[in-house]
Amino acid sequence: MRHLQRGFTLIELMIGLAIVALVLLLALPSFTIFLQNAQIRNAAESTLAGLNLARTEAVRRNTPVRFQFVSDLTATCALSTTSLAWVVSRADPTGACNAAPSETVAPQLIQARSATEGAKNAAVTVTGGSTAIFTGLGRLQGAGITQIDITNSTGVCRYVDTVNGKMRCLRILVSTGGQARMCDPQVAVPVPPVIDPRAC
Repeated sequence: MRHLQRGFTLIELMIGLAIVALVLLLALPSFTIFLQNAQIRNAAESTLAGLNLARTEAVRRNTPVRFQFVSDLTATCALSTTSLAWVVSRADPTGACNAAPSETVAPQLIQARSATEGAKNAAVTVTGGSTAIFTGLGRLQGAGITQIDITNSTGVCRYVDTVNGKMRCLRILVSTGGQARMCDPQVAVPVPPVIDPRAC
């Protein structure tokens, strides 16, 4: 009676590894685009949440509250239109972005977010300056941020280049009434009475 051996031969194992490597190689470009889109979405949702927080706090406190893009969250921070770091505060946080949240100590910081949280390669382009100040009625006070385009520094947006663009970049629009909404510049604006909430 012969004893049967169980297991894989070296040739079977090598063929299996070759198939797994081929599948991973084919899936890598799609996974890269998925990661780029996830970083864009994270940055857009965080920025939208910051704008909504500033507006909500302004109404709740019945006093102006600022949303500002800053270079970083250190004691040497400056206003920026190219950094995803932001601060919600009652006063100008320039040079004090690392301050603890406080109701009385300047800049009366409410909340801050670093540019690297969940969106390492995300990039931002801001139209209308680096600041949006919301009044106690939730409206924008004076001129301020009107549009925020969020992209990824490692790829091309579909709406910029329809042939080579693979990423689904997003835009945040801020109305004079203070409402902020996220939209997709790739989606064409429909003709009424059709409504597409994704369109800018």
